[in-house]
Amino acid sequence: MSGLTDLTIAEAREGLRAKSFSAAELTQAHLDAIEASNAALNAYVLPTPERALAMAKASDAKLGTGEGGALEGIPLGIKDLFCTRDVRTSACSHILDGFTPTYESTVTANLWAEGAVMLGKLNNDEFAMGSSNETSFYGNVVNPWRREGSDAPLVPGGSSGGSSAAVAARLCLGATATDTGGSIRQPAAFTGTVGLKPTYGRCSRWGIVAFASSLDQAGPITRTVRDAAIMLGAMASHDPKDTTSADLPVPDFEAAVGQGVKGLTIGIPKEYRVEGMAPEIEALWQQGIQWLKEAGAEIKEVSLPHTKYALPSYYIVAPAEASSNLARYDGVRYGLREKGSDVISMYENTREAGFGAEVKRRILIGTYVLSAGYYDAYYLKAQKVRTLIKRDFDQAFETVDAILTPTTPGPAFAAGEKSGDPLEMYLNDIFTVTVNMAGLPGMSVPAGLSSEGTPLGLQLIGRAFDEETLFRTAQVIEDAAGTLSKPADWWSKA
Repeated sequence: MSGLTDLTIAEAREGLRAKSFSAAELTQAHLDAIEASNAALNAYVLPTPERALAMAKASDAKLGTGEGGALEGIPLGIKDLFCTRDVRTSACSHILDGFTPTYESTVTANLWAEGAVMLGKLNNDEFAMGSSNETSFYGNVVNPWRREGSDAPLVPGGSSGGSSAAVAARLCLGATATDTGGSIRQPAAFTGTVGLKPTYGRCSRWGIVAFASSLDQAGPITRTVRDAAIMLGAMASHDPKDTTSADLPVPDFEAAVGQGVKGLTIGIPKEYRVEGMAPEIEALWQQGIQWLKEAGAEIKEVSLPHTKYALPSYYIVAPAEASSNLARYDGVRYGLREKGSDVISMYENTREAGFGAEVKRRILIGTYVLSAGYYDAYYLKAQKVRTLIKRDFDQAFETVDAILTPTTPGPAFAAGEKSGDPLEMYLNDIFTVTVNMAGLPGMSVPAGLSSEGTPLGLQLIGRAFDEETLFRTAQVIEDAAGTLSKPADWWSKA
């Protein structure tokens, strides 16, 4: 029943309710796909087939009595940043080797409460630090898409590259992901999937391995806008265990899908026309503007004048918080422990062996900008810029309902093409980091193919806690762009 893996979450939900197939059959189809494909794609770092089948069996029992949650029997992949009780969670870092949590993250607990099935843990950049999924201790994830006429492996984006690749390659119906500076939206754009970074505080951060606590936010990667709405409805909640969790009701996001954009005003920020932007990205942006106009939206140019400072400010704030958060990995309580002549050398040896090069780079930057004499010059100034970025958005949203931009400055690049140049790699986040700095919701929607035959995405940015407008607008783009052809299956053993 390999056709089951091509279903959307919404289609699978209807099929399960109509008893066209069972949750066990749906799950087994995905487990078979993982078995046949994961060696080539490296999307999963830990498949959990026994647990998946047990959860599917429990879902079938509920569905048999006409019960079940919003995701009953739906097989999902879980990014290896989410703590899963009794299942290894390593953040794809050597320093967390063998760490098995005794607790469940709030987001995954919410998904299990709604009946979702866990297929396994998905690969990601180490501690979510990366834009290409080339920093994982478990090796690179490979994008299921390839350039026309080339077999060169492409990156799936990062840090949620395992999530985006697994969804695109039909190795799960949807996946959890996290976004600190674009780590949901950029990989979604690179793989032709839908990626939503909700408003900061919409989903609990409790039980998610921290990178930068004031920027991190969990969200879904799916194949359609409706599926993203279904998943977010299950993931989101108020959580007293997370003091930054918003005490707000969770709307019916799915009800917003299909409402259209008549009466909405969409902002186009002039500062996003950056130097050196590929002509095909500009053309895609103009196409998106035209689609929204034709659907009844009003288009208005807006100004976000502090955009040019967002990237340098982000790469001060995020490493500073990482430096603080990652200090807990010392070899004393959990994970890797290297021997030393005393406790200090044990710390040093453990961190030297346990952290990868990119994580070390960001810890060093973060420690530097927080140090005496540099705190005011760097960290404090970056936080002031962050306030100005937020103010830019506040002023723009006085006259527009959502903002349309490109998601990335170009299509997926080849493995190794940019990993030797950190600055070139960091520029991949140029269109996405402002959203995290301001705590706003952002969504990437597949909008077309590049000249290389690989996916490109458009980004929508909304007001805080107004994800519904994003779903309305994103559905219009999805309808106008049409469904992308799925990548040719070169990776499967079957």
